Amino acid sequence: MACGSGEEEHPQFVGADEVCGGLFAGPLAEMLERVTGKTVFAWANGNGMEKVVAALKKGYESGRSWAGGAHLCEPDPKGGGLGDEAGISFSMYAPQDVEDERLPAGGELYTMGLQSSVRRGGASLYFECVSPQLDGSDQTPLRIQGGFGRGKSDAPDTREYRNMNMQILHAMTLKLVKELDCANNGGLPKSPVLTPK
Repeated sequence: MACGSGEEEHPQFVGADEVCGGLFAGPLAEMLERVTGKTVFAWANGNGMEKVVAALKKGYESGRSWAGGAHLCEPDPKGGGLGDEAGISFSMYAPQDVEDERLPAGGELYTMGLQSSVRRGGASLYFECVSPQLDGSDQTPLRIQGGFGRGKSDAPDTREYRNMNMQILHAMTLKLVKELDCANNGGLPKSPVLTPK
């Protein structure tokens, strides 16, 4: 039996491809670097997905119309202050939330999912999940809202950067859909649809 605290050694800081257990590995790492304007982040463990799945299941089982969720990942830039970090989180939304199309200042609706929008600092995506892991979801799907915020960043507010915000959120949402075993990918396309409404 190994002795010690059981804590694995890990670096204090990592690149975008290693943050949150490698969630951004591949082309997403470069997107994260570009939208945050940072290349080095505080190490964070990769257990965000477990927390998100547990929070969504608990919210769904509560029978309430909405429920708080959890953060999937909060890439915290080296040298950043409180509130500088980016973040991806998922929660359960109430039905009327998608009927209310009041967007944050500068936001615009996209066509993907039940509702999606982008803005300078992030993106949001609403969809429904029918899953064998969720009793009764074939009658009443789990309503999930995903959000990505890029944190404090000097990145420009252009279509390219707004689309990257949505591409990051879409990729993380597909990872969640796979974990939850949502039928038909939760109605989401395999490749992000980056079309303003």
